[in-house]
Amino acid sequence: MADLKRKKGESFEAFLRRFKGGLKNNKRLETFRGKQTFSKSKTKIQLKKSALAKISLGKKYEILRKTGKLEEGKKMR
Repeated sequence: MADLKRKKGESFEAFLRRFKGGLKNNKRLETFRGKQTFSKSKTKIQLKKSALAKISLGKKYEILRKTGKLEEGKKMR
């Protein structure tokens, strides 16, 4: 944990600001917030399906790009 103590003569607001800065620098707050919610990992089947969908969309956009229906620099979403 962060071992920050209030300095003599320091206001609570200044201490709180320093404490938050210390947490942000250590990435502890981000890791704690990440652990608050449980996110289920994808199964192998879900990973394969998403990969196949990306490949098929890539082929579709490539055909549109070659036929001139999609601008060269733009990406469809």
